[in-house]
Amino acid sequence: MDKIDAKTLKYKIQNIGTLPTLPGILKKILKALENPNVSLTEIGAFISNDPVITAKVLKMVNSAVYGFPGRISSVSQAVILLGLNVVKGLLLGVSIFELMQETMVGLWEHSTGCSIAARLIARKKGLKEPEEISVAALLHDIGKVVLILQYPEHYEHAMKQAQERGVVIYLTEEDIFTVTHADAGSWIAEKWRFPGILTEVIRHHHKSRLSGTFSIETSIVNLADILVRARGFGFAGDNLVPAINPAVWENLNMTENDLKDILKEMEDLIEGAGTLILE
Repeated sequence: MDKIDAKTLKYKIQNIGTLPTLPGILKKILKALENPNVSLTEIGAFISNDPVITAKVLKMVNSAVYGFPGRISSVSQAVILLGLNVVKGLLLGVSIFELMQETMVGLWEHSTGCSIAARLIARKKGLKEPEEISVAALLHDIGKVVLILQYPEHYEHAMKQAQERGVVIYLTEEDIFTVTHADAGSWIAEKWRFPGILTEVIRHHHKSRLSGTFSIETSIVNLADILVRARGFGFAGDNLVPAINPAVWENLNMTENDLKDILKEMEDLIEGAGTLILE
């Protein structure tokens, strides 16, 4: 199978908003989020005007993923408690839920598992905005969705090659696309004007040593991804569990007891996330 030219690939991905396969509500959301000065009130009103999206957002924020079980009863309350960046990311997350389900079975479960694990690690580290890191983890594999949407046969080949060769999916992505889902995800994040933390985490979640401003946050999502793979929750394109990079472990400065605490708490929450189907 011929390699895809990186320049052509980037152009197609950054113009993915014109695809007829994208749900109409997602196109409206992307248009609303293109305004960098959009306010909390405007986002809240936008969500509230769509009962389906409202239900999905409230179901998500009241789930194990965000740690507010049964406490948030309105979109405006969610916006106030979680902040604009989190709600914008969450809005995008629930709107691409169907695409995740359709493009790769198990990817949504993997993503919600990573979201839970990342929030727990962020809390253990004492970070001020664990929910923002949780959203970054929820969206970290968005590049896989856009690659599959644009090149379904090529991506199917990449997954088959990963299985046959016993390697992680991003290595076979490089062979076929010359770039990985992390690159593709960062291009779409830039196009859709994601906050810097989300863009950087998406771009470097497999190579956190390359992260600059948000190296801790990127390391957290990297570790969360490995823990969820090890737990066997969901599917991320291959069945491997990479070793934890010593640089990540050192950057997070965690102990074995810290990890045991996180794994114990993660187990209960992931069981709850297994029932989180946004229909």
